[in-house]
Amino acid sequence: QVQLVEFGGGLVRTGGSLRLSCAASGIMFRINDMGWYRQAPGNERELVAVITRGGSSNYADSVKGRFTISRDNAKNTVYLQMNSLKPEDTADYYCKAMVWSASGVNSYWGQGTQVTVSS
Repeated sequence: QVQLVEFGGGLVRTGGSLRLSCAASGIMFRINDMGWYRQAPGNERELVAVITRGGSSNYADSVKGRFTISRDNAKNTVYLQMNSLKPEDTADYYCKAMVWSASGVNSYWGQGTQVTVSS
């Protein structure tokens, strides 16, 4: 059973920074793409950033230049450094991982961590 656990959410003022982390555990052969998504109240879940196993990354236009995604393959962990936070970044943030395990390649989600940016 693969599990993803996120850490690092909280309350921050406009212009502040937060670092989210997400660790995968369980019996896995390999983790392929890892990513961060967010969902604000009343909105659909949207992609924030994604990173391949080799380190190539892509970002939503709304976070480019402010957020940085990274990963540590040895620790099965993905990070999201969020700088210059804005009130519109307020949302529940979820990590997602494409995991190759004995059951094949499947996507797994974390439970979410809340980020609130006050104006």
